[in-house]
Amino acid sequence: MIKRGGALLPIFGLGVSCAGEAERLGITVSTTQVRANGGQLEAIGRLLDDGTIRVAIDNAFPLADARKAHERAAKGHIRGKIVLTVNALR
Repeated sequence: MIKRGGALLPIFGLGVSCAGEAERLGITVSTTQVRANGGQLEAIGRLLDDGTIRVAIDNAFPLADARKAHERAAKGHIRGKIVLTVNALR
């Protein structure tokens, strides 16, 4: 549900075909798509490594405990990101 005058920002906007109806209701639709940029990711990585940027982590769970991560998210009042860790392949 989006109220009249609201905004719809789909994560994967391809195929959104409600533009006419949205316009009639005064709803803004933005279908921006994000693409990875290696240079930018490298620069962000350096800022993370040197501590310029810090990421607050609420909890980390092994991938096998993804259900627990979802339960934690459902509780609300999260202070940071919830992380799922994946063991490296050998």
